[in-house]
Amino acid sequence: MFLGGAINQRFTEEFKIQAVKQMTEQGYSVARVSDRLGMSTHSLYAWIKKYGPQTSHHQEVSDQEARIRQLEKELKRVSQERDILKEATIFFAEESKKNTRS
Repeated sequence: MFLGGAINQRFTEEFKIQAVKQMTEQGYSVARVSDRLGMSTHSLYAWIKKYGPQTSHHQEVSDQEARIRQLEKELKRVSQERDILKEATIFFAEESKKNTRS
């Protein structure tokens, strides 16, 4: 299915990476992705060369994704600790008020 468009179409880097993932991770053939996106197989092979799993760009993205997962995990832990401390502060403030009234 050809989607039509200008001869010199410009695609975002994210679009190119997603197209490469369709072939490298999801197992679609270059011809099938080419037909579906309405572009030449030559462009797709160039994108695979640039963004494929054996490239330094792919490794950088993988490293960044791992770092983001690590930071999200740490943020969740720190948020839980903060919430526990808030509850403890409220509890001890209430206890302190009870003890000063007695």
